[in-house]
Order: sequence, then structure tokens, then C-alpha cells
Amino acid sequence: MTAMVLSCALVWAVFLALHLVLNGRWWPWLAVSLLPPVALALVPLVLLGAASVTGDGLAAALAAGCLLVAWPQNGINLRGLLARGSGEVGLRLVSWNTQHWNQGGDPDRFYAFLRALDADVYVLQEYLNGFEGGEVWDIDDEERLRAAFPRHHLAVGNHSVTLSRFPPAGPPVPVGACSLRVDLRAGGRVLSTYNVHIPVQLTVMNPLRPAFLRDMRRRAAARDREYAALVADLRGNPHPVLVTGDFNTSAAIGDIRRMPRSLRDSIGACRAVLPASWNARARLRLWRIDWAFTGGGARVGSYRFRAAEGLSDHLVQELTVTV
Repeated sequence: MTAMVLSCALVWAVFLALHLVLNGRWWPWLAVSLLPPVALALVPLVLLGAASVTGDGLAAALAAGCLLVAWPQNGINLRGLLARGSGEVGLRLVSWNTQHWNQGGDPDRFYAFLRALDADVYVLQEYLNGFEGGEVWDIDDEERLRAAFPRHHLAVGNHSVTLSRFPPAGPPVPVGACSLRVDLRAGGRVLSTYNVHIPVQLTVMNPLRPAFLRDMRRRAAARDREYAALVADLRGNPHPVLVTGDFNTSAAIGDIRRMPRSLRDSIGACRAVLPASWNARARLRLWRIDWAFTGGGARVGSYRFRAAEGLSDHLVQELTVTV
């Protein structure tokens, strides 16, 4: 038993070393890094418990080291135990991947849900129709959007929609091929909102087919371009910023480290210890792939994930933001 526990601890330590070295640097590792982030905590905790039973000090040391080294990537938010609202009254914002904009659903129910969110700013992704891994179709729902939100300013671009009660400070700016920047005049300041949608890592198909690797490599290159465009625009932006949307990146995926260190992850204002935004239709959600960052003087007072009532596979991000 002791030898088995030590062997498992050694295997996990080798795997973790490879993960830390290759994650975010070698595109095939994208498939490996899709593991639920909490596994980076659960596996060493189980090993630590087994080592304490067998009395194997070396296995215990390996497990504890693995737990500590991978802690930033396990998705656990211990700050949620202490998170409280700041009490500041700011603009109310929702960010949501609509999963192909109500494709095949009831449009009346879809728009009623959006209106019920009652946000000052809506940051919505996947303003399109299509199917995973294949062709997508542009849509034009602007007339209905304007009718449903007559007090909001509308910006559309890169398959994204931003609706705001605050007037724009300029035309919307496409960022890369999948994200949209909209500058808003809010509270006497200009707040730059980034509506982000990073491409997904892979298409569900037979992983033994050559087409699987070709598709994953193409998607990895597209992700590189989108992250590079987003970071370049952020570094040249002098305004307070709110960067939110579907990053298709969990805490266990090294790509999220590309975000500038000047930005602050809003999860510190969330009360969930294990925050997750996908899959909204599953009872057990293990991945947080929707994020919100602030910088340049913008702050998040409260942050939570809200049920999408079966309308999408992503939960809704709800935030209050002050500038």
C-alpha cells in the first residue's frame, strides 16, 4: 500500500511538472489542460490523506508540494468566505454568452429574460447562428433589440452586442476577430468595456483522426491572435477598463496568464468558493470559463453568477462597477 501511494504521488508530481512547463506554451497541451481545475486540488488532497494513513512522509511531502504549487490554477476562491459587497452604488452590468442567440428557442422568452436582468450595460456574446465546429451565420436582430431596449445605446460587432444606458464616447472598436471594445461616458469618466469571446480549444470529434490535431492547432493559433490583439489594445488604453466575457479558458489553462498584471480579477468580490460558469445545464459545474477583470481605476463592488434558465450553456455574470 505504501509503495502504491508513493508511486501515485510520483506520477502526479511528474504530470504536474509537465503541466506547469507546457501549459500555455505548447498547443497540444490545450487538450490536457481541459481537466476540471479543482482536480489540481482534489488529487493531491486524496494523496495526502492516503499518505497520512500509510505514514509515508515522502509521499505526503510530494502531495503537499503539488497542492501548494498548483494552488493558483485550481479555481478555488477562498476569498469567497470573506467576500462582502462594498456598499458602493455603481452601474449594473451583465455579461453572458447567449449560445448562438436563442437559436431554435422562443424569442419572446429570450428577450423577456434579457429585460428582466435590468442592467445598465449588457455585454452579450455569440450574436450569430450556427453549430459547433462548422459554419456560422450572421444575423440581424437590431430592430428587435432597439424595440426591447429603447433607453439603451446599441453597439454590434464581431458577433457581439453591447447595450448601454450610458452614451458611447466613440464608435465601437473591433478587437481581433472575436471581441468588441465600446467606450462609455459614465459618471463623468470614460469607461472602456471589452466584450470578449476567445475561440474554443477543440471540436468534439474522434481524437485519433488527423483532422482533430489539425483543427486543434488552427484553433490554438486563433486563440493566440485573439489574446494578442486584446492585450495590445488594453496596454494602449488610458481609460478605466472592464474586460469581461467568455474566455473559453479556465484557471487551469495557461492562456489566462496572458492578461496584463495591471488588471484585477473580479472573483475576489464573489461569494462562491468554487465559482463555475459552465455547463449551466449540468447539475455539477466544474469550469469557470467566463471572467471579468477591471483596471485603470474601475472597481467591482459585487460579482455573482446567475442561472440562465435553460437559455444557454453559460451562466450569466452579474456585476456592479464603479469608476
